[in-house]
Amino acid sequence: MRGVDIIRKKRDGGELDAEELQFLIRGCLDGSVPDYQVAAWLMAVYFRGMTDRETGELTQKMIESGDRLDLSGIPGPFVDKHSTGGVGDKVSLILAPLVACFDIKVPMMSGRSLGHTGGTLDKLESIPGYRIARDPEEFRRILMQTGYAMTGQSERIVPADRVLYALRDVTATVESIPLITASILSKKFAEGAESLVFDVKCGDGAFMKNLPEAEELAESLARTGRKLGRGIVAVITDMNEPLGRMVGNFLEAEESALCLRGDTEGREDLMEVTLRLSAWMLVAGGKAKTPEEGVDRCRKMLAGGEPYRRFLANIEAQGGDPKAFEEGIGTLRAPIQRTLQASRDGQIQRIEGYKTGLASVVLGAGRNKTTDSVYPYVGIHFFRKRGEPVRQGEPVLELFAESKEAAEEALSILREAVHIGPPGQEGRPLLPRSLILKEIIAL
Repeated sequence: MRGVDIIRKKRDGGELDAEELQFLIRGCLDGSVPDYQVAAWLMAVYFRGMTDRETGELTQKMIESGDRLDLSGIPGPFVDKHSTGGVGDKVSLILAPLVACFDIKVPMMSGRSLGHTGGTLDKLESIPGYRIARDPEEFRRILMQTGYAMTGQSERIVPADRVLYALRDVTATVESIPLITASILSKKFAEGAESLVFDVKCGDGAFMKNLPEAEELAESLARTGRKLGRGIVAVITDMNEPLGRMVGNFLEAEESALCLRGDTEGREDLMEVTLRLSAWMLVAGGKAKTPEEGVDRCRKMLAGGEPYRRFLANIEAQGGDPKAFEEGIGTLRAPIQRTLQASRDGQIQRIEGYKTGLASVVLGAGRNKTTDSVYPYVGIHFFRKRGEPVRQGEPVLELFAESKEAAEEALSILREAVHIGPPGQEGRPLLPRSLILKEIIAL
């Protein structure tokens, strides 16, 4: 078998079999298939696509390229959630302790910020002392102890994905739906999840900018996941505006804690998405018959306070200091503060998600390159969101920065991101809109 023959077959629209995909994956790891041939195959996939069978086989071969987390001996069910990335997306921090309260184990392998979108691990590590699970045994211990555990991708978990992603990044093939599908599913299945709920973000602040693109990815994830024997729900959600009122690592950990403590007023957008995804996890885990029942059960659980106690228990289990975290709420902020004031009377028409994400990167909450470091206490706090009234001169948001230069640059971007218009008909505010755009169920 030769790499050039596999490239030619895919270039001409052929379907690769399991042996050919195994040859490619093994070869990209041991060097027997050189980078330039792997890159050529990636470009052929970008233009020719892959069948569902191919995508499933590629996913399986990527899983088999490294270790898998061994969750044997831990009572399940095991259900995880994955977001394709957005701005202000702290859903995992609320959802994981909430779902764990229903005796569902949530083994969560998360990522870091890149580009304009935030990363769950950076948000968690902004909590004093918090560290992600460093090895499989620690991960198992925390999962048993608190019902959910947080870790990142190690060098031994799906090593093929790191090689392929690095090549996709420099060959303009990142956007390939089959390659995205295999990358996401291989990591999630290697962590031991039996069922998965996907939050496929769509809009200005997402990677998928429109509904057809988001639908294509959601359907690919659902079909491929089912083919590999897992239950999948893909929920497409609106990411045109930042989620919640805070953007930044500690700020988002703080807002998550506030939601878990019941302080959800003005955060209806964040809670709608969180409750719907949590509800589907309950359905996937056999704890609710319908998502509506799941939402109702989640609301009652939150009202009882157990999810917040579970959140604090996880902080302690993962090396953090719950007391220092609680004392830091409202106080742990970067030293430079700036306020954006309303330029006119009216109401907030929209806040652009992408520009908000860019401003957060300028502040240092996110990364332009994977090697960049982040600042935990920088970020943005919105006092007004879409549909809410403002008076000229009133503060719309405040930001926190480590330098005056970063503060001024971010403020300039945010000034363009916030759109203020006249009140609606007869002075009525904009009607609230659901952020749940479509659901694809393959359980």
